[in-house]
Amino acid sequence: MTVLAHRTDTVTRDALAVLQPGFEGTTAPAWLLRRVGEGLTAVGLFGRNIASPEQLAALTAQLRTERDDVLVAIDEEGGDVTRLEVRGGSSFPGNLALGAVDDTGLTRDVARELGRRLAECGVNLNWAPSADVNSNPDNPVIGVRSFGADTHLAARHTAAYVQGLQAAGVAACTKHFPGHGDTNVDSHHALPRIDVDLDTLQARELVPFKAAIEAGTKAVMSAHILVPALDPTRPATLSPQILTGLLRGELGYEGLIVTDGMEMNAIAGTYGIARGSVLAIAAGADAICVGGGLADEATVLRLRDALVAAVREGALPEERLADAAARVRALAAWTRGARPDAQPEGSRASGIGLTAARRAVVVTGSAKPLTAPYVATLAPVANIAVGDETPWGVAAELAELLPGTAAGVYPEGSCAGDVMAAAGDRTVVVVVRDAHRHPWMTEVLDSLVEARPDTVVVEMGLPRAEPRGALYIATHGASRVCGRAAAEIVAGA
Repeated sequence: MTVLAHRTDTVTRDALAVLQPGFEGTTAPAWLLRRVGEGLTAVGLFGRNIASPEQLAALTAQLRTERDDVLVAIDEEGGDVTRLEVRGGSSFPGNLALGAVDDTGLTRDVARELGRRLAECGVNLNWAPSADVNSNPDNPVIGVRSFGADTHLAARHTAAYVQGLQAAGVAACTKHFPGHGDTNVDSHHALPRIDVDLDTLQARELVPFKAAIEAGTKAVMSAHILVPALDPTRPATLSPQILTGLLRGELGYEGLIVTDGMEMNAIAGTYGIARGSVLAIAAGADAICVGGGLADEATVLRLRDALVAAVREGALPEERLADAAARVRALAAWTRGARPDAQPEGSRASGIGLTAARRAVVVTGSAKPLTAPYVATLAPVANIAVGDETPWGVAAELAELLPGTAAGVYPEGSCAGDVMAAAGDRTVVVVVRDAHRHPWMTEVLDSLVEARPDTVVVEMGLPRAEPRGALYIATHGASRVCGRAAAEIVAGA
């Protein structure tokens, strides 16, 4: 009985160790602290958990009263996807802007400074960078989160980002394996499918991940995508062929494999999160990310019990669960012992985010200096990864530089007449995000430029459409510093 009880307790602790749950609030609830004490080794943070750097530091310190090596993970890509600065917009441009500059030293320095800020707040695992090659410009979920459509550019910047982040003592989690760039479906809503052959996968999707592995990435995140050339039946997160055969075997990766959020509909709507979590660990994943939408104790217990039951019933080998838990604990030990590299002499960390954003801007045309323009933001529905709570655009930044600036936000269904009526005789600065993906946005843009040739256009997404307007500014991202960089150009046009 004693041996059986010990075995059951070990399996239960291992089942807790492989979970990366979220929670509500800006302090750790009692149930979470209790589960950390029982063996939970990782916690995921989201925008709802963060009010300020000081509060975040206090929260992570609170978690470490129960376990000093707890992994505190966050989805902080910089750019459009920010949790650290969810209320004001990121101080760093995202991947597409860094790829547009194509200075790997700059990318490394940006990632290091971002990592330094995370480490100061007690965060030691970042679910970044995105290594996806954005080969499909209509991709609804990657876009500016990718370094670009060029495979080798994406590879060299992925490696630089991993090196910079981990130089600050924060583990990088390169995503979304085996590559989410050639999809036209958002896996938050449904299961995407990539129909390309093995040669294309090897030459395009896998190259940045190989670079990340060579750079020493501590974690890799799986994608909820179906890739029939690799596995015709199961998405990557649940596929032994992809996680164990390809990532572990062919690519030789030995670090932590983390799933993308299991509550995303690509998994939750097809397999269910409990069964999906068991299948993911059995396939070779080591950690289950859950908590973006499900953030309660009941979810943690349900997944823990599902894993324990699967071991008991023989559906999940006990050795596989133990191996997964050991990899989680090994990463936790690395973060506890990690020491940030010394800041290099002449570091560009001071104001580096705005510096990078300014370098990423591409300008076409010219316009007369403006005094008090009207900023019309054509606002698409944001994808879930970005969220709709983070402000974006140039209106606030431009108002600081040009007092008297007026602004309005226009959702789908708006027309150019609405904008012109509100603008009056002011020059219109129209701000868009991925205009090429939104026909209504293109229609408004074309009508505005035809009626008002002095219109200024600021594209803050993927700049695919032909430049239009008297002045066309492509920022390659919608973070706060990208907005500032564009506003400086408009104000000084």
